[in-house]
Amino acid sequence: MKQTHTGVWTIAEIEDGSINPVSYELLAWGKGLSERLKVELTSIVLTNKIKDIESLIHYGADKVYYVENDKLEHFYPDTYTNILQQMVEEMKPEIILASATTKGRTLMPCLASSLKTGLTADCTDFEIEEETRRLIQIRPAIGGNVMAKIKTMTNPQMATVRPKSKLPLPKDESRRGEIIKKEFNEEMYQSRYEWINYKRDESIEQPLQQSDVIIAGGKGIRKQENFKYLKEIAERLNGAVGATRAVVDMGWIDYSHQIGLSGKTVSPKLYIAVGISGAVQHIAGMSTSKYIISINKDPEAPIFKVSDLGIVGDATEIVPLLLKELKQGDKK
Repeated sequence: MKQTHTGVWTIAEIEDGSINPVSYELLAWGKGLSERLKVELTSIVLTNKIKDIESLIHYGADKVYYVENDKLEHFYPDTYTNILQQMVEEMKPEIILASATTKGRTLMPCLASSLKTGLTADCTDFEIEEETRRLIQIRPAIGGNVMAKIKTMTNPQMATVRPKSKLPLPKDESRRGEIIKKEFNEEMYQSRYEWINYKRDESIEQPLQQSDVIIAGGKGIRKQENFKYLKEIAERLNGAVGATRAVVDMGWIDYSHQIGLSGKTVSPKLYIAVGISGAVQHIAGMSTSKYIISINKDPEAPIFKVSDLGIVGDATEIVPLLLKELKQGDKK
């Protein structure tokens, strides 16, 4: 059968002219798929201004198509959909990936509907089916208790990917590729939406997925009150507090702190797992952390298999000692 669609696209995200790091994570996913399929990897940019567009090439893209217009200062789903629909119908990519951010989760369903194709949301992994070249989209289902494998039978095959589920490729400034500007009629930029205002949520002390340091608690901390130690340590390390699904289900901490397949996927520079045994669902949400320290009284706990440093001991005894040392360090 003749291949009518070819190539892998990733949708870059731009914030005030700067490339959001999730764009580089997407390129890492796209690179693996494009190499398996032996096709080009293309990054798509829609914005009113952009800095350092060449970095998309440096992080893995073979080609970049960008649309630059003042009317793209704000994200209007219908405008983005109209432009992307025309580009897809013209160039016919076989796979389109976007990040499962607020923007990606809004845009991709609109685009999939316009293109009359399927969409799998919140993926954590991908495979290529050798016989058919179809994308196997893997994502948690049934509350994170199983991993579903989904195959889209229409083109293009579209998916959103969890942020922080893969590290970007190393930056290679020697890479070369094409950067092509696309032009559209002004009518393409018309929208049914009206921009009113943007207000940042100030109730979150430290966004979990943006934190370089995370200290997370599991059932091994024994009681809800012991989260106060984790919160104080996080404050001293300028980090954030995470948690397992088990303690969230028990009401010890809010769901916004949950890490794992049914929570957030994180990739900080330092991850401290306190009283966490290491269920598969939790490890999948934090295993790409750069450095992992685990505290657990069970020497056979699965969390130690992904840890750089393991401390065998009772978390309720070790954590107060850790906090004490941090306080003494502040006095020096």
